[in-house]
Amino acid sequence: MIDRTRVDRKLGDYGVANATALADPALLGRVQEARRLARARTRAVAREDIATELPAADYHVSRKYDGEFTVLVWRDGEAFTINEGGTVRVGLPFLAEAAGLFQAAGLDQAMVVGEIYILTDGRPGRYYDAMPALRNPASQAEIARLRFAVFDILEPHAGPYAETWKRIQAIFGAGKLIHPVDGTWANKVEIVDKLYVKWVEGDRAEGIVARSDAAGQFKIKPRLTLDLVVVGYTEGAGDRRGLVHDLLTAVLRPDGTFHLLGRIGGGLTEDERRSFCTELRDLAAESDYTEVNLDHVAYQMVRPEWVIEIQCIDLLTETTRGGPIERMVLAYRAGKYEIVRRLPLASLIGPSFVRRRTDKQARPEDAGVAQITDVVEIHAPEARDATKLTLQTSELLRREVYVKTLRGAKMVRKLLLWKTNKDRDAAEYPAYVVYLTDFSPNRQTPLEREIRVASTSDAAEAMWKELADKYVVGGWVKV
Repeated sequence: MIDRTRVDRKLGDYGVANATALADPALLGRVQEARRLARARTRAVAREDIATELPAADYHVSRKYDGEFTVLVWRDGEAFTINEGGTVRVGLPFLAEAAGLFQAAGLDQAMVVGEIYILTDGRPGRYYDAMPALRNPASQAEIARLRFAVFDILEPHAGPYAETWKRIQAIFGAGKLIHPVDGTWANKVEIVDKLYVKWVEGDRAEGIVARSDAAGQFKIKPRLTLDLVVVGYTEGAGDRRGLVHDLLTAVLRPDGTFHLLGRIGGGLTEDERRSFCTELRDLAAESDYTEVNLDHVAYQMVRPEWVIEIQCIDLLTETTRGGPIERMVLAYRAGKYEIVRRLPLASLIGPSFVRRRTDKQARPEDAGVAQITDVVEIHAPEARDATKLTLQTSELLRREVYVKTLRGAKMVRKLLLWKTNKDRDAAEYPAYVVYLTDFSPNRQTPLEREIRVASTSDAAEAMWKELADKYVVGGWVKV
């Protein structure tokens, strides 16, 4: 199932590969679709809103593990994991245990969904605790602390979640390194609240998940508190003129640049909206960058002198398709905002204004990006200097030139294939580019081009072949 020559060995049996090393390329698509559906089906709810937001229904309530969302695949006697980013992991201890449990259950193939987490002081740790062990483990003891908590089954399909949960328990109930998530059934919303108290307040879990085939799926977490810099505002229209409609906020990166985070419109009183509008008008600043709110009204940028405290239910760092959520980074110089570049950050879920922090200033130690990275993993290290980022050089993989003479005129067709080496640092770049130039002096348009982009080498090679089959035919000579 895996081309072992393409596995990067980390320590002992543990190794990592890209999904392109898989014999079945469709597996990654299934994993990404599972993640997309999980996000689409799940609503974030704060603990204090449980009674009003959760309909009366029977719920399966489980502890939320703060790890790496991944799918464990069992095929042809091999067990491995794939996450939505295409990282394949082999040789982890829980995979060997999973293989034994699948065999005992009489399954030839399966796909189960769960979280890879790490035990810290005898209890499930946080995402940032597990990442060092998954990326570059320091010892076998560190790898041995990794666990896999199962909460769903993609294959074989079990139907309603009650049946899925029974199958999860039947297969993994005896597991130690791989096991079902801590979960139980609740027939009242009040019981959901009690389980929140038990796992989140008592056992320091990240949150809980309440699943119901009838009512939907809910992620219940404590509200997060963040201190953000106000960099812009919009004013209401009509009878709301003279009132702040919403605020544009940012966090400070270590290099002093402002990374836009989100819009805050809720939680402001009428008096605050009126007084804020008057005060912010006096802080107007020039900007090379324009951002608009949901009503397509452009923000008036302001000098970064205000810090506000907000609360939100959750932070998302990925789009529904698994890509990074990118936000603009701005530099503030001589009273003007200048564009630096877009970098991955996060989206605020359910943000609400709490208060203005006159005791804090627009500096990294008071309103820094570390507030975000302490809670979630973003796609780019927060410590990088946004103003000095340099992208990797592209690598030419193939170049072929063909010529043909027609009516005394030489025609040239050239195919190029290169790997950008930039896609991990900047989402606007594809991983591979296939480029055709077609020169014919006898045409009305002598030079024509065709550009195609791909996310994998296999897809790029297929595009190359398609273009070559179309354009390199009768009479063309390779030079």
